[in-house]
Amino acid sequence: MKKTMVAALCGFIFGFGLIVSGMSDPANVLGFLDVTGAWNPLLAFVMGGAVAVTLPGFWWLRRRQFSDVQHWPSRWPPNVALILGSILFGIGWGLTGVCPGPALVLLGLDGWKAWLLVMSILLGWKGTQYLQSNYSRYRG
Repeated sequence: MKKTMVAALCGFIFGFGLIVSGMSDPANVLGFLDVTGAWNPLLAFVMGGAVAVTLPGFWWLRRRQFSDVQHWPSRWPPNVALILGSILFGIGWGLTGVCPGPALVLLGLDGWKAWLLVMSILLGWKGTQYLQSNYSRYRG
């Protein structure tokens, strides 16, 4: 129960931060991606603030031994799934101006478009799981 409450509190703080920073507004994200037009640097400041807050925590965690609860993924070499997933994420983010975190915030703010986006994310996630499980059967 305690872990659930901590997770809910963290989610609430994250969602509140997305609203306050303006990242739940797709126009701000699309404005950041419009480098040849009316460029909006807001997202760069939000990302910089997030890195400044998060980096010390990761630095501290990497130096501690919590092997039973931590899993640090390997970063190199990137595999095909990681590269294709990154490309698809970038295309979706560029077209909609919304990534999964703000999409969940928008469920309560933006009506049917947000629901369609979240359902598409879930469909892609489940489709990937299905393809990975079937692909592994035929790999060799």
